[in-house]
Amino acid sequence: MSVSADVHGGVGALRAELLSGLGGRVVEIGAGNGLNFAHYPDGVTEVVAVEPEDHLRRLAEEAARRAPVPVTVLPGTAEALPAGDDSFDAAVVSLVLCTVRSVPAALAEVRRVVRPGGELRFLEHGAADSPGLARVQRGLDRTVWPLLFGGCHTSRDPIAALGAAGLTVVSSRSFDLPENGPRLPSSPCFLGTARV
Repeated sequence: MSVSADVHGGVGALRAELLSGLGGRVVEIGAGNGLNFAHYPDGVTEVVAVEPEDHLRRLAEEAARRAPVPVTVLPGTAEALPAGDDSFDAAVVSLVLCTVRSVPAALAEVRRVVRPGGELRFLEHGAADSPGLARVQRGLDRTVWPLLFGGCHTSRDPIAALGAAGLTVVSSRSFDLPENGPRLPSSPCFLGTARV
């Protein structure tokens, strides 16, 4: 998501809601350009942010220098996190499960690196609840959407994937982005917490 979407599209407020109340050591998976970093609360002692793409990782490193909590940005992928077992209190995924090569492998890594009883905070877009838009999403995912939008798949179901990975969703709400205007293939969104 761009800086413009954070400021004008309300995504910044969603990032703050996503991270509110977090504490301890946190791994952020697919940190992108680091727009979440400004929203981490004081209770977070350290963020280890993993980003595979070189250009985005450089932007994240710049954002880390301005963050209110200590942030270390590392190269790596969601499917092979550069961290030991049970080494974090929480994990954060924010608009990233749509692009990973393997959602089950990425969530297995979350279960490996987050201590038992820890949490996963998620802000993701995914499968539409209306049959018409769901058909459009599936068609776009098989054709042009991933090519145009960095590997993004609009029809993935993050809530179902969390359950299939053995994570327990303790809170979740769904909404559309943008709230007003046309409903896009990437509009259906989910924000919540799952227990590891």
